[in-house]
Amino acid sequence: MRRVRYESMGGPLFLEEAPVPEPGPGELLVRCEAVGVTLPVVRKVTEAAEPVPLGGELAGAVVAVGAGVTRFRPGERVTGLCFGHGYADFALLHEAMASPIPDGASASDAVALVRSGLVALGALEAAHPEPGETALITAAASGVGHLAVQLARARGASRVVGAVSDPAKTDFVRSLGADATTLYTHRSWGDPVDYALDAVGGELLTSALDALAPGGRLVAYSSGGGTIQAYDLLVGAKSVTGFQMARIARERPELYERWRRELWRMFLDGGLRPVVHGEFALEDAAKAHEVIESRRNLGKVVLHP
Repeated sequence: MRRVRYESMGGPLFLEEAPVPEPGPGELLVRCEAVGVTLPVVRKVTEAAEPVPLGGELAGAVVAVGAGVTRFRPGERVTGLCFGHGYADFALLHEAMASPIPDGASASDAVALVRSGLVALGALEAAHPEPGETALITAAASGVGHLAVQLARARGASRVVGAVSDPAKTDFVRSLGADATTLYTHRSWGDPVDYALDAVGGELLTSALDALAPGGRLVAYSSGGGTIQAYDLLVGAKSVTGFQMARIARERPELYERWRRELWRMFLDGGLRPVVHGEFALEDAAKAHEVIESRRNLGKVVLHP
């Protein structure tokens, strides 16, 4: 089979031939139909000291199952998170990380919705939104952000503001249900909001905190880091919560599954619309990474083995 690999920090990415893996206990062997490209994986290539397997979201058909697997059989379509080599013709999924793809959904729908949607929904839940509150979503045109905009609206936000890096993204974000947009470079992001979901981090973390009304809540789920002064929290009685999807998957599998079911229900009811920005062949993985690195994407970027 083919898989994408790299040998040193920064790449380049290249295709290599590798044996088809054997599923171990509790694992599924999946023939990959679609693979989601995410900023954390792109950052691993550019920042990790040692090469790591390119994993992440994938969708496809089960080819074989390992010992102890009870929920899936060969031939079923599944999506889930791969912790090993996922940029490949075949990949291994742990049974606990897999969920069935319902009829009417494509493989691209699945990788655009489930993992990114779980992060968006989990970050939103961490903000404890109340109907009628106002929301700010950074990276609002991204694979996670464009779903967070829709979910905030569905959860009863009276006003949703999308923060973006480029004016060319504003029409797209408004088409998702945002009432207003702002650019990262603006000195003010408009009227204060009750909660903010930040996917960017770094210096932008302070801007997101400044955008909160007194008593507001900021949920940070970016791998970009950032520093906040305690005094800035005290003077506005504001709070900051860090959210990590991997922790929920490991420690709260019942919650993880409940969120997955909610996302699929909303999708099938037409209440949640995942958008695929671009679809690339496996051998063009480097081009897909360039789109993510340049922050040009409006929605999800997908590879097709």
